[in-house]
Amino acid sequence: MIRFEDRAAFDRALDRLPEPDGSAIEASAARQAQLTKPAGSLGRLEEIALFMAGWQGRERPRADRIRAAIFAGNHGVAARGISAFPPAVTTQMVANFQAGGAAINALAASCGAELSIVPLDLDRPTADICEAPAMSEAECLDALNAGAAAVTAGTDLLFVGEMGIANTTPAAALCAQSFGGLSPDWIGRGTGVDDNGLARKADAVAKALALHGPHCTSAFETLRRLGGREIAAMAGAILAARHLSVPMLLDGFISSAAIAPLARDNPAITAHCLAAHNSAETGHARLLQALRLKPLLQLDMRLGEGSGAAVAAQIVRSALAAHAGMATFAEAAVAGAL
Repeated sequence: MIRFEDRAAFDRALDRLPEPDGSAIEASAARQAQLTKPAGSLGRLEEIALFMAGWQGRERPRADRIRAAIFAGNHGVAARGISAFPPAVTTQMVANFQAGGAAINALAASCGAELSIVPLDLDRPTADICEAPAMSEAECLDALNAGAAAVTAGTDLLFVGEMGIANTTPAAALCAQSFGGLSPDWIGRGTGVDDNGLARKADAVAKALALHGPHCTSAFETLRRLGGREIAAMAGAILAARHLSVPMLLDGFISSAAIAPLARDNPAITAHCLAAHNSAETGHARLLQALRLKPLLQLDMRLGEGSGAAVAAQIVRSALAAHAGMATFAEAAVAGAL
């Protein structure tokens, strides 16, 4: 299991990222060239198969063990009237997850994912990022390690998700701090706020950036000051997955925002990630462009919970089924390449 003992250990882990298995990619590409189809005719499904081969170290990668980890946290900035729902909904939705009644429960079951729910101090919201850092150093480390603990070696594919009322506001602040732009470039309606709520979100992000921007000198410090427990947990899971060679599916705006400070410090962090979808949240397309990730799906989803990644996992399964299950020209006694 990966654990970050202190912020220096987190920094070292981000600086020293493992690479995919080049020989497995070559072997997988050689197999692709012999399958009974015109070269490139399965489009991005072929790319997915090679991507998965590199991180699993197999010519024929598998999707037998898919894991989903959903992290939940509450935010002090919610008191500024930036969400259509009160913070109590976070706890209520966690209970719904645990009872099996949410969208992610149905979608995870459909793609064959093992689902874990990780609530993080729901009775203790982070500080209001307009007035103070969201977390202390110890709190941020605890959240990062909660995420890392959800990742196990041998997982074929991992995706993470979140639940946290008002968390699109810290996510927007993380994006603006990491990739520039003004607060209106990154904020959206989230749970469905009206125009006044949208204006309050923009003001909150601007205040947070003015207060913390000069101090956000590293990925750790940016997450600590502008993020939230569930956001830091997703960042910890993504980084731990890289060190365990577990390929990742990134869900929507908030899970992608979790990786933004890491990508600012080391753009190579996205190499083990596939973008599941482009959500309907305003800043997500801009964020994916900054991360240099091309989404697999465009379904106008904006639920969070890892829901878009669960749908995209079906695409990954299809890619690997074709790669492993098709006959080669020799096996099918087909003369020559198509």
